[in-house]
Amino acid sequence: MHKEECFYLGKIAKKYSYKGEVLAYLDTDEPELYEKLESVFVEIHKHLVPFFIEKSQLHKNDFLRIRFEDIDSEEAADRILGCELYLPLKFLPKLEGNKFYYHEIIGFEAEDQRLGTVGTIIGVNDSSAQPLFEIIKGDIEILIPMIDDFIIKVDRDNKKIILNTPEGLVDLYLEN
Repeated sequence: MHKEECFYLGKIAKKYSYKGEVLAYLDTDEPELYEKLESVFVEIHKHLVPFFIEKSQLHKNDFLRIRFEDIDSEEAADRILGCELYLPLKFLPKLEGNKFYYHEIIGFEAEDQRLGTVGTIIGVNDSSAQPLFEIIKGDIEILIPMIDDFIIKVDRDNKKIILNTPEGLVDLYLEN
């Protein structure tokens, strides 16, 4: 399994018991969806390694208490402390309406109600305070803030996002 085929679930934060149990911080709004997992991928030395789960339960809302097969001591748990957890993309819950995962909209056409086709979404820049659609039109890169008020419709069937951007925002990039 390659990292590109997976999503980040969380990180092994600390040991829980002397028998090798660990607490994993889950980076999700719905941790209960992941309480009954049979396995996860643990990133070890930049490789995703499958780990099978004997038992797991939620612990203080954002943590999952996990007992992995073959991790039966503090020393074994120490070796995976701080490692990130991943699951295949197929385990992501389906989103509907105007909610979407960033990876899901790559390749979608961005269409503005006023300007028509703006370009193709090639990525999402989420390194700033406000995530941005990265859109390419010819050799021009256009950045549009991902603001709910701008997003009119996510059309999954036609791989298109309909936007209503303020006048001047996209025009700035297109004026040459």
